[in-house]
Amino acid sequence: MNRKPNKRAAPDLVCDGLRHAILSGELAQGMPLRQDQLAEQFGTSRIPVREALRQLEAEGLVRIEPNKGARVTPLSLADVLEMLEIRIALECHALRLAIAQMVEEDFALAEQILRRYDAQSDPDSWALMNRQFHWALYTPCHKPRLLALIDANSKHFDRFVRGQVSRASGKERPQKEHYQLLELCRQGQTDSACALLAAHIEQTKKSVQASQRHSAN
Repeated sequence: MNRKPNKRAAPDLVCDGLRHAILSGELAQGMPLRQDQLAEQFGTSRIPVREALRQLEAEGLVRIEPNKGARVTPLSLADVLEMLEIRIALECHALRLAIAQMVEEDFALAEQILRRYDAQSDPDSWALMNRQFHWALYTPCHKPRLLALIDANSKHFDRFVRGQVSRASGKERPQKEHYQLLELCRQGQTDSACALLAAHIEQTKKSVQASQRHSAN
């Protein structure tokens, strides 16, 4: 986070730095964000910091409360379960649009990601491999706004769980479903592929709830 932006681009670079710190977990949920400290840290005045905080509030990453200041937006389990419902709606739509546009190179890329996923034993890396695989399936839809919504929702979700789901669900079942999903896409079975994707994300909801129960205990 110790970046010193030039004055012309200060708000954007402060915003980018804070966004990265929040999404990576460097700044935890609920953490206060003091404008004077951030201005010193980024080597700028408080005005660019204030603009950056307003932008991040619009993105849902920061909450600004009157007379209390700004803090990293906390997420509840209910928030995360709602994000998964949003995932089903957005991602199934993207997949439905993408399948008709897929070519062999798309299938080869997705399979390559799955092979790397198979060889990876570190649970912390499974979430990244999972995102890469799903993204490879959705990008052929060529709908940048839809993809941006999927990406933003995914990043909010990831900052809540950060590998917890991977540990709770393991790798065998998700990978089996990934290969099944890829094969349905190859065959052009759009309805079956979307149904499997919805069930796949529903299972993620159960894994999130299980992870939270284990954490509470």
